[in-house]
Amino acid sequence: MRPLIAGNWKMHGSMAEAEALAGAVRDGAAGLPADLLVCPAFLHVAAVARLLGGGAVAVGAQDCHAAAKGAHTGDVSAPMLRDAGATHVILGHSERRADHGETDAVVRAKAEAAAAAGLVPIVCVGETEAERLAGQAEAVVERQLAGSLPEGFAGVVAYEPVWAIGTGRTPTEADIGAIHAVIRARLAARFGAAGQGMRILYGGSMKPGNAAAILALPNVDGGLVGGASLVAADFLAIAKAAG
Repeated sequence: MRPLIAGNWKMHGSMAEAEALAGAVRDGAAGLPADLLVCPAFLHVAAVARLLGGGAVAVGAQDCHAAAKGAHTGDVSAPMLRDAGATHVILGHSERRADHGETDAVVRAKAEAAAAAGLVPIVCVGETEAERLAGQAEAVVERQLAGSLPEGFAGVVAYEPVWAIGTGRTPTEADIGAIHAVIRARLAARFGAAGQGMRILYGGSMKPGNAAAILALPNVDGGLVGGASLVAADFLAIAKAAG
């Protein structure tokens, strides 16, 4: 399948910086062997979507509420994101799970809301360093998959080992391949042929120097890129490495 390289911009950038970054990614997107997605902060989604104009680079968001509307001060719903021009939404990122106490059940409800609004949910799973050292990495990921993916799920799964996010450290290629194989097996067992065809992204200190080796692994269908996505040249180099 065609790889997906998604940039998670997290809580970075002014409006002008977001527009400049989006423009640079757009200008370098032609001919790349991967689909591109950028996920700016909520405040910048609409502006970036207008700038990209439905072209080669899609726009997503970094979270959504499980309710379509209501008295939820400070939250943003999936229909609002869709109205702003988003086509995807990242859900269950480890920073949301840790900083906001999001459980698998919460992530599952958000994934259902995203799909109902016409967004593609990108559901994140991954173990902490303590869980990996205890030999629990596969069990943790299996538990998160079972609890976070709703019935009829038709989105994307991203494996992000928590200890590798923003640290510059990455698992070995064998470790990445092993977890992605587990994810593929669980998706296929639960969703059949649809699960076989779902994209599984790797995230966790992916950068131009290691992207080609990681993206060449079986069952790695793209990347969810953090820090390197804030530099257009690095993000585009990662996408080029997918070929």
